[in-house]
Amino acid sequence: MLTKTRWAALAVLLTAEAMNLLDATIVQVAGPVIHAHLPGPAADVPWFSAAYTLPFAVFLITGGRLGDVLGRAKVFKIGVTAFVVASLACAAAPGAGFLIGARAVQGAAAALIIPQTIGLIRALFDGDELAKALGTIGPVMGLSAVSGPLLGGLLTQAVSWRAVFLVNVPLGLAVLVAARLLREDRAETRPKLDVAGTVLVVAGTGLLVYPLIQPGATPLLAAGAVILVAFGFHQRRTRAPLVEPSLFAHRGFPAALAGSLLFFAVMTGLMQVVPMQLQLGLGVDVRTAGLTLLPLSAGLAVSSWFAGTWLVPRFGARVMYIGLALLLAGLLLALGGYPWPLLGAMALCGLGMGTFTVPFFSTALHRVRPHETGSAAGLLNAVQQLGGTLGVALLGGLYLSSGTATAALGLAAALTVAAAVAVAPMLSDIRGSAPSRGLRHPDPRKP
Repeated sequence: MLTKTRWAALAVLLTAEAMNLLDATIVQVAGPVIHAHLPGPAADVPWFSAAYTLPFAVFLITGGRLGDVLGRAKVFKIGVTAFVVASLACAAAPGAGFLIGARAVQGAAAALIIPQTIGLIRALFDGDELAKALGTIGPVMGLSAVSGPLLGGLLTQAVSWRAVFLVNVPLGLAVLVAARLLREDRAETRPKLDVAGTVLVVAGTGLLVYPLIQPGATPLLAAGAVILVAFGFHQRRTRAPLVEPSLFAHRGFPAALAGSLLFFAVMTGLMQVVPMQLQLGLGVDVRTAGLTLLPLSAGLAVSSWFAGTWLVPRFGARVMYIGLALLLAGLLLALGGYPWPLLGAMALCGLGMGTFTVPFFSTALHRVRPHETGSAAGLLNAVQQLGGTLGVALLGGLYLSSGTATAALGLAAALTVAAAVAVAPMLSDIRGSAPSRGLRHPDPRKP
């Protein structure tokens, strides 16, 4: 395949990834407006986001394995088609319950799309070009996530909250038209789908995450934990595991999973509580709430480029800790109030996020081999979405529990917890056995 065609195919994959991750956060600013037009309990507001991220997280591992079995380009196209249809259903939702259900279908469709991107990129590139192509994933993911609230605010103010879902339709159709550029790719030895493992991981993850969002469902946590332990034993005994055990042979990948969980909990939770405080606590309009996150988006864009082109090639994985330190400083500054301390804090948080994500994804994936691709992509993205769901539930719950009369105290509590969570990755060895500088990916042609 010609070089220009390969990079055009990469743009198709990144557009689909951006579309799905954008949708995970675009409702966060629009949530209070949707609640005003589709009346129901205040607890519906977190569900407008969580109904998407929960099935997204639950089905990601299965989505990754389906790509190994059926072909990644085929599963990718099926997922994009389902996503476009679900987006139309969200835009036409007559009530809150219908919208939450359609968002769940969106999340399940996204779980078919996202895990295929890494495998399809590996089919297109090798050597140094592969490292460059994989290095684009982190910045695109980060920018998509933080651009969601900004775009959601602007569309809701200028058009309607329904427009935040309709924006997916032209993007999805463009991706489907351009998907002919993709080269089909599947595991060399076609694995069998582990049906029992799929049932266990879906049930266990769902029972573990659902109580984090729905008050009163705490007893389900224990059931979810037990089922996931059973899933672990099942994976060790089955001949066709859903998750490749070899991924855990080195400490770097499990540590990367833990770091991803904590980082995205802070990132997504922060983008949930700041717009809620601005709209519910301070009474600002939806556009202003979205624009308040603009410094975060700008900081992430600048730091992603700077980290990828200058910092990471010289200092390697150690750059992650600089990013976490900047994020922590931003969270503490956000306690200073609105508008200027908060705007400066958002810029610092964005700088930290971009500085972290570029070396993080390169480090997490640098030892992944071709037969591990589906499992690695599914696990890494699943943990990211679990982290986002945890952040929405934990930080959003802390904020809402304070009530609008003491909203400032609720925001302070949420930011304090976010700062504590942001420190946690600094205490673990996320780098694992990654090289300290000059991160490179193994040749995908080698076993």
